[in-house]
Amino acid sequence: ANMDSGNSSGDEHASVNSVEDQDDYVEERDESDAEEPSEIVDKKKKKKKVHRLELTETENFNEKLRKRGVIYIARIPPRMTPTKVKALLSDFAEVTRVYLVEEDPTVRKRRKKEYGGSGGKRYIEGWVELANKKKAKHIAMSLNNTPISNHKRNPHYGDLWNVKYLSKFKWSHLTEKVAYERRVREQKLRIEMMHARRENAAYVQMVETGKKLDKIEERKRKRGEKDGSEVMKKRRHRQSKPIDGSKKSAKSAVLQSVL
Repeated sequence: ANMDSGNSSGDEHASVNSVEDQDDYVEERDESDAEEPSEIVDKKKKKKKVHRLELTETENFNEKLRKRGVIYIARIPPRMTPTKVKALLSDFAEVTRVYLVEEDPTVRKRRKKEYGGSGGKRYIEGWVELANKKKAKHIAMSLNNTPISNHKRNPHYGDLWNVKYLSKFKWSHLTEKVAYERRVREQKLRIEMMHARRENAAYVQMVETGKKLDKIEERKRKRGEKDGSEVMKKRRHRQSKPIDGSKKSAKSAVLQSVL
């Protein structure tokens, strides 16, 4: 009985130790599992927070867009840039957006070739968006056909403003126009590329057919030269003199041929 009790106590002690070891192993595993996701989160890039606009903010923004007005500039003088336009018109009202159309690169190259100079960027026309319609209309009426600058040392001395207020014109119309022109330009470029590829393929085909015809003519010429040389060899033989009509000459010719 004492031995049985000792064995049972030993078994219980061993089982307790094994349970404690298992608990320690489970805790260590849980700690390792808990550390792994944190490391993964650290490795992953942090996602940018998306700023969601509220309904009131969007309504206020749309109301501001409705109050804005657009001015059209028909002529942009040399050395005039969007920043200069914004700086000049900002003295009269708040300028929200400026868009100027650059001149064609071919025109720029031709101008640089004919007149020389730096050949820098020049702009043809432009649009300016102001925060207030009334101010935009008043600015367009007051600045039209007036000098840009009265200082003689200013590069824009002698140039006049040529502006007009566009009634019921929104900036979205301009973006649609620009996008449409870009699509048209891309379509034209695509069509020109297709024509160029077609012409190139036709030219390559004509060159190949010309090479084939040249080879055929070369073979015919060689064959003709060979046949002609053989015919000439066959036809090379002595011809007898023609017999005269008189009897004496005929007899002498016959005797000579016999001899």
